[in-house]
Amino acid sequence: MTDTNKEKPVIRVQNVTKNYRLYKRQRDRLWESLGLDFRKNYKEKHALNGVSFEVKRGETVGIIGTNGSGKSTMLKLITGVLTPTEGKIEVDGRISALLELGAGFNMEYTGIENIYLNGTMIGFSKEEIDQRLQSIIDFADIGDYITQPVKSYSSGMFVRLAFAVAINIDPEILIVDEALSVGDVFFQSKCYRKFEDFKREGKTILFVSHDLSAISRYCDRAILLNQGDKVYEGTPKEAIDIYKKVLVDQFHKGSGTADAAATSSEEGGQALKSGENRWRDQFPVNPSLVEYGEKNAEIIDYGLYDEKGLPTSNFIKGSECTVKMRIRARETVLEPIFAFTIKNLKGIEICGTNTTMEKIPVPTMHSGDEHIVTFTQRIDLQGGEYLLSLGCTGYQDGMFRVFHRLYDVISLTVVSSRDTVGYYDMNSTCVLDPEE
Repeated sequence: MTDTNKEKPVIRVQNVTKNYRLYKRQRDRLWESLGLDFRKNYKEKHALNGVSFEVKRGETVGIIGTNGSGKSTMLKLITGVLTPTEGKIEVDGRISALLELGAGFNMEYTGIENIYLNGTMIGFSKEEIDQRLQSIIDFADIGDYITQPVKSYSSGMFVRLAFAVAINIDPEILIVDEALSVGDVFFQSKCYRKFEDFKREGKTILFVSHDLSAISRYCDRAILLNQGDKVYEGTPKEAIDIYKKVLVDQFHKGSGTADAAATSSEEGGQALKSGENRWRDQFPVNPSLVEYGEKNAEIIDYGLYDEKGLPTSNFIKGSECTVKMRIRARETVLEPIFAFTIKNLKGIEICGTNTTMEKIPVPTMHSGDEHIVTFTQRIDLQGGEYLLSLGCTGYQDGMFRVFHRLYDVISLTVVSSRDTVGYYDMNSTCVLDPEE
């Protein structure tokens, strides 16, 4: 495959809008369809508003967003299940799609009959399906149920069979809508291994998922939708950081990665008492950190310390590390929660904790009150570069609130002479007994 082909978009979405008409009564819909009523007896719901993006050949692109943001609608438009109200969609390649659970299945047919039904709908001949049948049955791995009507299947069996069909018909573009979350952990693992196989083969994958770790791990890019608008397109890490702001109602349209309502880190540092040295001045603080929150309580200082109490961002694997932060209340805050997480450079959260998980009660803070919290732990991460994030959250009027978050504020380096598999070292011991 030439580099030119790799750069060629296989999916092009241009200014796509999708509107739905919501009728108060079913008869209003009927009368209008028959041309018997010219009044506007409906409200328009904008599922997508002028969305544009491209997916290149061989890319894996994730779409994230809250429920109702337009993710599933977008996939249905790309696969041709729906037609856009405005705009244009171009697809260059054979699509295999796994959308709503059981879509494309006849509930009265057996699993095998549905394999032939789905294959025929995609455009395969009986001979071509015959060649793929055993591979589909083996991947689905649902035993004798394959010969039973699918109306007797559990949701997990549905997903197994549907995904097995979708990935074994040699698609050029695979589109998946959240369905993998229904399968068990072993099946999910098998599906993601198949994703990796597809990536190596240069095939294109577009999928919707609430599993942010999967978005970080498998996607080259991510698209964030919110209330029908595309609010970000770029690295999975940035998309996830902004999505977390959306989840706590801290994203403001047009603010980009920096919240216009959030004050700068510099202002927070100036909140220290006169003559005090800032802990964070001893570290190279990330100039591109993501900061947001209501600032009812604010993280005004932070630092990392080794087992001797010395400030450092470099740690020997197996040594002790202390995360320290100072929080000041600007108004009354009921039982705040203080937290830290450590992420890898792709944005996957590796470890972390908070005062609630550690069963440390934090009393109500009043305006001007300050707390210093320290988390001390042994660093058993594998050697490499990591990012530290800090947070102060809580509940006000029964609602979860983000008072202040600082994402990726300090880089943390772990130096190791012995690494094992994965992110974390379990400190295993190994004994080999010779045969007697």
